[in-house]
Amino acid sequence: MRIFFSVGEPSGDLHGANLIRALRERRPDVECVGYGGPKMAEVGCRLHTDLTALAVMGIVRVLVNLHKFLLLASQADRYFRHHRPDAVVLIDYPGFNWWIAHRAKVHGIPVFYYTPPQIWAWATYRVKKMRRFVDYVLCSLPFEEAWFRDRGCRAEFVGHPYFDEMHTQTFDEAFSAQLAADPRPLVTILPGSRTQEVLQNLPTFLNAAEAVRRRVPNARFAVAAFKPHQAEFARWLIAERGLDVEVHLRRTPELIRAAHCCLACSGSVSLELLYHRKPTVIGYRVKLFTDWFQRVMRQVPYITLVNLLESGRLQRDRQEEKTVSASHDPRIVFPEFLSRTDRSAEMADYLVHWLTDPAAYQERLDRLTRLRSSVAAGGASARGAEKILEVLDARPVAAPPQPHYLPAVAGPSKMAA
Repeated sequence: MRIFFSVGEPSGDLHGANLIRALRERRPDVECVGYGGPKMAEVGCRLHTDLTALAVMGIVRVLVNLHKFLLLASQADRYFRHHRPDAVVLIDYPGFNWWIAHRAKVHGIPVFYYTPPQIWAWATYRVKKMRRFVDYVLCSLPFEEAWFRDRGCRAEFVGHPYFDEMHTQTFDEAFSAQLAADPRPLVTILPGSRTQEVLQNLPTFLNAAEAVRRRVPNARFAVAAFKPHQAEFARWLIAERGLDVEVHLRRTPELIRAAHCCLACSGSVSLELLYHRKPTVIGYRVKLFTDWFQRVMRQVPYITLVNLLESGRLQRDRQEEKTVSASHDPRIVFPEFLSRTDRSAEMADYLVHWLTDPAAYQERLDRLTRLRSSVAAGGASARGAEKILEVLDARPVAAPPQPHYLPAVAGPSKMAA
């Protein structure tokens, strides 16, 4: 059995690796190929290219790299024609993966979308593509299954694969002990995994850190950097401002575990923060066009997954937003600031509150504990693998494609006629 993967985000690379591991535990002979990242390669996926190296954001950056995406889509099309995998598995990354899904369907190959894009939040019209090009949607959030089924898609909730990683996560205990040796409360800053996110968010986050330090002098701060050049940018910015903030490369799990509270960019890291029960302020700085676009297109009331899970609300109430903003909504557990202006002073207020008021801090911990117990059980990789294999095993054996240079041969029913 051969399965083609298309994965373009670092987080998707992690989920893909766990899914491949689960597939091989159940079917040791399964061959995994396609587009992914280094973690998928580590577990034996034969990569045609490292697609995670093209994890870009924004229309301009996509257009600059458009020729690369078109080339990769063409290569996948040729592979489907000449090697015909048994299935195609897509993980998030919708802009490119819609092309892959379309080409797979042209060749009659079953398509599974594992951790589907959040089209219920931003682009509900794309559900038409999901109906046309995807055979099974393997949902990561509890409310997604009903949402997709109501719109004509075959969908099944398998759980969020991020929690699988949390259950098996390992830590550098020596580095953790080093962090724990300092008794001062640690505020961990998580500016994002994409370089564009770091450039947009880190200056505002450092403004908040300065404001907190003025009011809580014994607080200490550390930036978790995902890539070396992001760490260098953070060190340069910190030195330019003369701040006392540490920068650590690829130490995110340890820095989250050691934190008293966190300041983070919106994204899947919010699930890790939930798992470790870390009171967190979510910030996402956007430019003028993006701010306008999200105001028009965003369908959900919050941008943070944890807040959607906590509130149980998917429908945005624009009238209500005029009186209650997501930064001060008592129904959510992570205050969030999606803005094109500097809201660092308000972010700092929450961090100071948690650093100086034990009762308020404990109340937030209790809410995170309750939510984690209801949604963070794990097992998504196993359930996803079982569903994929169940569907593929139930298919009738397909006849091999007839070479294009031979004339068509009538089937048995036509011969009898």
